[in-house]
Amino acid sequence: MKQGLRLAALFALALGMVTFARAADDDAAARRQEIDAAAQETLDALFKAQPATRAVYDKAAGYAVFSATKAGFIVSGGAGTGIAANKSTGARTYMRMGTGGIGLGIGAQRYSIVILFETDAHFNRFVQGGWDSSATAEAAAGQEGVAVRSSFVDGVQLYQITDKGLMAHADVSGTRFWPVAELN
Repeated sequence: MKQGLRLAALFALALGMVTFARAADDDAAARRQEIDAAAQETLDALFKAQPATRAVYDKAAGYAVFSATKAGFIVSGGAGTGIAANKSTGARTYMRMGTGGIGLGIGAQRYSIVILFETDAHFNRFVQGGWDSSATAEAAAGQEGVAVRSSFVDGVQLYQITDKGLMAHADVSGTRFWPVAELN
């Protein structure tokens, strides 16, 4: 009788573990779909706001798209999630970002970042965490007098989109990007 109870308990435990693992897989799949959809919406918004950015995207070996929130009062911090995609292989890496700094601002802002990589080497350095985010990248803007760049700066082109539109300058200094193990 005790042997039967032990077997039943082990079976129930194993079934529970399988159910938990399947639920975690389902949650990860749902989160990946959310990130993919947000990235596509951001790309669509970028191409609509500045159709000329499509040519830079078409030349890119890969891209990354992040949705983020940044807030602060003298000291600022922010976080976000996104995806890095290699255009030639189709490989997708789900990632997080964190940013911090000191400044005179106060408040909070939601924004999206699109990073285009000229070569596979630039893309791979980013995905592996070897990208130098202390560099400030010039971005395109929808305002008169600010032209969309048709080429890469040091192998990278960066765009920041806020609820007010495409920003003329995007600063990613003090920002770290890393892969999310549970989503990859």
